[in-house]
Amino acid sequence: MQFLFQDDFYLEKERALDDLQESFEFFCSLFQISRKGRSYAIELLEKTIKNRGQIDGLIAAAAVNWRLQRIAAADRNVLRLAVCEMLFSDDVPDEVAINEAVEIARRFGGDDSPSFVNGVLDAVRKILRG
Repeated sequence: MQFLFQDDFYLEKERALDDLQESFEFFCSLFQISRKGRSYAIELLEKTIKNRGQIDGLIAAAAVNWRLQRIAAADRNVLRLAVCEMLFSDDVPDEVAINEAVEIARRFGGDDSPSFVNGVLDAVRKILRG
């Protein structure tokens, strides 16, 4: 989430996937990220960046009365990761993706972030699963 948050301020509109690995390794060295979860993190980042249009479209459809750019950057990127997991990670149940996102929002977002993230992701789940 922190990498995507930082990436929101990237000067170019779209990050090239070929420079993602190098940028992520540099990010990990700066923030002393353990090696344990790096392979899953880079896989999730690649999928999120590659499919950002589809992911953002689902968030926009689920976040009634909220334009994507008006959603706080931390919340927006937590939502992106969770929606990516819901779309592309068959081994991660929707409920797990939602619960993890709520916990991350609790840590990095504002006071209303956990309930906002939970509500948007529940709406995304209903869009995806009917």
